[in-house]
Amino acid sequence: MVEEIFANLEEYFQANKVVQQQVYYFSVDDVKKTVTLSPDKVEVENGKMVEDADCVCKTSTAFFLKIWQEGYRPGMQDFLSGAIKSNNPFALKTFLDAFGKGG
Repeated sequence: MVEEIFANLEEYFQANKVVQQQVYYFSVDDVKKTVTLSPDKVEVENGKMVEDADCVCKTSTAFFLKIWQEGYRPGMQDFLSGAIKSNNPFALKTFLDAFGKGG
């Protein structure tokens, strides 16, 4: 299911929701993806393709699906408990906005 979401990101991408290029690295259980967002396109690559992504996100499949499919928005407690880990939580909101998933 997570693989399908990443495979279909281009379908949901909304141009001009991103001001400047940002590189995201997702580790969702066994699924590892590097996603590059630009103002006019999205690129998805398998694995970790950059040394220092602008935003790293590590979480479980269940939590990722809860965010993507159910519209759940992680709060401080989710980050503190380790349900989701990120070096840049604000960039995660930008990511969701770029695909019409913002809250």
